[in-house]
Amino acid sequence: DYAILKYYLQVDATPLFCTKIASRLSRTYTDKHGLKDLCKQLLSVEISKTEQTSDWGSEQLSDKQMEYAANDVIYLHRLKAALQELLKREGRESIAKACFKFIPARCELDIQGWNEVDIFQH
Repeated sequence: DYAILKYYLQVDATPLFCTKIASRLSRTYTDKHGLKDLCKQLLSVEISKTEQTSDWGSEQLSDKQMEYAANDVIYLHRLKAALQELLKREGRESIAKACFKFIPARCELDIQGWNEVDIFQH
């Protein structure tokens, strides 16, 4: 999401919090780190992802797409709070913050065409 905002709108949306990274660092017992699974497991909320694969390139979004987009972000504040507690419990707040700060640099590498090469590989 950050890379899309940066590339198309030239927006630097920082500071940021990535639910997927936070989940991976704090919930090592699972490989389910997507928004749907996080909402279900941490908030006991079922969300639909049926519009996820619809045509988002259209000039006019459908009402269902608009509703999907709104619902896609409505639970983020509660998820952030829950994940911050888990990161704190696991002693991984500091590394999570470092990862979040690195996201803009990683996205800039991708935008500049380095997405196929791991420049950090030894």
